Amino acid sequence: MGYDLLAAVDLGSNSFRLQIGRVIGNQIYPLDGLKDTVRLASGLTPGKTLDGPSQLRALDALARFGEMLRGLERGAVRAVATNTLRVAKNAPQFLVEAEAALGFPIEVIAGREEARLIYLGVAHTLPNPHMQHLVVDIGGGSTEFIVGRNFQPGLLESLYMGCISYTLRYFPGGRVTKKLMKQAELAARKEVQAIAHAYLGAGWEEAVGSSGTAKAIADLLELNGFNPGGATGITREGLERLRGALYEAGDAGKLSLEGLRADRVPVLPGGVAIMSAVFREFGLERMTFSEGALRLGVLYDLLGRYHHEDLREATVAAFMLRYEVDARQAARVGRTALRLLGELASAATINGQPEGRLLSWAARLHEIGISVAHSSYHKHSAYILENADMPGFSRRDQQRLSRIVLGHRGKLDRVQAMTREPADWLLIFALRTAALLHRSRDDGPDLPVRAGVTPRGFQLTVNEAWLDASPLTAAALEDETLQWAALGSQLRLRKLR
Repeated sequence: MGYDLLAAVDLGSNSFRLQIGRVIGNQIYPLDGLKDTVRLASGLTPGKTLDGPSQLRALDALARFGEMLRGLERGAVRAVATNTLRVAKNAPQFLVEAEAALGFPIEVIAGREEARLIYLGVAHTLPNPHMQHLVVDIGGGSTEFIVGRNFQPGLLESLYMGCISYTLRYFPGGRVTKKLMKQAELAARKEVQAIAHAYLGAGWEEAVGSSGTAKAIADLLELNGFNPGGATGITREGLERLRGALYEAGDAGKLSLEGLRADRVPVLPGGVAIMSAVFREFGLERMTFSEGALRLGVLYDLLGRYHHEDLREATVAAFMLRYEVDARQAARVGRTALRLLGELASAATINGQPEGRLLSWAARLHEIGISVAHSSYHKHSAYILENADMPGFSRRDQQRLSRIVLGHRGKLDRVQAMTREPADWLLIFALRTAALLHRSRDDGPDLPVRAGVTPRGFQLTVNEAWLDASPLTAAALEDETLQWAALGSQLRLRKLR
């Protein structure tokens, strides 16, 4: 399905942003947007929980965003959360309230997925995307690094350092001295050193900065004449002059510079320290600025999904190759699982979600753990799906895939502790039953088995003659009734003559 309007919500560690775009062909034209400087990362306690005031600021912002999004279809909106909600221990509880305020699901995305989406947004704003670019995005809690060309990222990394976290740690109360700046810059350089060799090896023709910190620094350097020869963007000499101005003021709040926005003052010292470290470790002399950022990348990723260029499909195909999946068996299981889900869904609501697509991915990937060990391979499969970098998939997507695959065989009680979503059990039942029915791994005729939902669980209607001729399957199905009974559920076998 295509949409005329798409919307992206970016729950960043510093700012929350909403961008609505109009789709014309394969391009997105910005239509409206909102920004709220929530500073979520500043509410992260030493115990890695979000404090009350930061949660209230966030919920207020999301309620305003939700008002603007009212009327848009669910599939036309994608909300993503970044570093602070990746690390906050109480993020799951907060997200329940956050989704209620926004009116749409919120995905907590992994660092490399954030980097991929940032690059996608930046690449669509570059005058020459065919050049090799280094993209650096300094956020409130993390900094993303990408090397890419032709809309395709080659290297993706996310480092746990941001303008809020570094300002709070190294510049207490906004105080700035040469010693404090040196400490912050050295800490950032140590982080960057871990990736510098690979990035310098890949090389680039132009360095690009994106998002708020890069924009704020570029504006300050240009408007105050800090760049040599009236150069635009960010230069090494300009950064040194900006640091000098910070030392002279002694406090970011006392800095008097053209173009310095009040909302940027509290996080400027940390941003300058990280940018200086990037320049030093990568040997940069100049960096341009791009208006493209995470929210624009989310919009283009949405557009790709509805133009049948879903990156998740490419990721699943790549995983099947990497882990040498038996593609014919995956297809058999997938076909039967989707048919069973269709029969179940006729009797139960699946929350309007594209559950069939998730089930198809689970069927194609349920045996990837065999590459680790055949014994308990479903556990290995589940671990890989939850913890691997899977471009295009949110953390929630991966967790659901992992649960469904973990439940496709073995004891069900370990899955029961992981999920309360009714739709998960429909998918688990469909995949579990399909995998059981295809254990012989042969291409026989359609199986005479139909599925249904009962008030207490599930029902399988099977041809009695076929079942009598399949004693192993009959025994396995009898065992299944015990597995579901152990959960307090029911699997009823109904035999037709």
